[in-house]
Amino acid sequence: MSEIISSALYAFFIGLFGVIGLTVGVALSLILIATFFKRFKSVEKKTLYKPIALPNAQGKRAVLDKDSPVILQVDIKGVIGSKLLNMGSVESQLTESREGELKKNRVKAVLLKINSPGGTVIDSDSIYRQLKEYKKRYNVPIYAYVDGLCASGGMYIASAADKIYCSNTSLIGSIGVVSFPFFNVSKTLDDWGIESLTLSEGKGKDHLNPFRPWKPGEDKNHREILGDYYKNFVKIIVENRPINEETLIETHGAKIFSAGQAQEIGLVDKKGFTLSETIEEMVDVLKIEDEEYQVVELVSKKWYPNFLQGPLEIIGEVNQNWRMAGMTFCEKSPFMYLYIP
Repeated sequence: MSEIISSALYAFFIGLFGVIGLTVGVALSLILIATFFKRFKSVEKKTLYKPIALPNAQGKRAVLDKDSPVILQVDIKGVIGSKLLNMGSVESQLTESREGELKKNRVKAVLLKINSPGGTVIDSDSIYRQLKEYKKRYNVPIYAYVDGLCASGGMYIASAADKIYCSNTSLIGSIGVVSFPFFNVSKTLDDWGIESLTLSEGKGKDHLNPFRPWKPGEDKNHREILGDYYKNFVKIIVENRPINEETLIETHGAKIFSAGQAQEIGLVDKKGFTLSETIEEMVDVLKIEDEEYQVVELVSKKWYPNFLQGPLEIIGEVNQNWRMAGMTFCEKSPFMYLYIP
């Protein structure tokens, strides 16, 4: 009897451990498969934008076949360096303009639609270089159309275009660089009998510390950087626009110009144009038939960016001004190619 019980127990445990082993094996296999697919999925192309058709020169928004030539419109609208307009957002649009529905070299030209006071030095320069590289790599012309304001960093970016058009009422210029103000509250602290202590290591690490009186020459380092950024801005304009360097520095400076004045000095090529007329000229240069092309814009797939990330203005007690919001750009750099009227 004991032998029968022992045999039964032996068979039971053999079966139990077999089931456990099989379960563990299946689980490990599933984990390995899931890990494989997770890794495979992680290298898939993630698209942030979707193409939408815009009106062409005749005001038509027809959706054509997937082989039709495309003029890619890139909006340079608002403060450059904001969450909606920065070097990352433009880079993604340019990258995705060669993929998906727009692959096979469908994009034949880029149209920059500009209405911007400028923004951060870093984002303005990066977007300009991305556009120049895109133009060279894919051999496509870039045109700019200004409808409103093309100031400072906006003009920096517009300089990547082969031709710049504008409306009669546009304002163009402000070629210069500015830093956000550095405040000093040491006298106020003294008046209130408040002392502060900032610990730092490294010569000049706490230069322009707002909680103590400043020493002569503390601003030298920032002024040197400011000067280099200005020289770079001037170089970009002189390389791309028919303007003499000395005239730009000594005569025009950081002035803002009307459309007529801007055309006169060479900041824009043609004034008094509409967006449709600009597109029409692009089509003529590209030698495309009127009904055989699309104007396409890449818009964010997220439903909330304009609602949550745009400037906030609430009628009543709270009113967020874009200048105040712009102070957050100091996280990137305190230096701005920005027009502040």
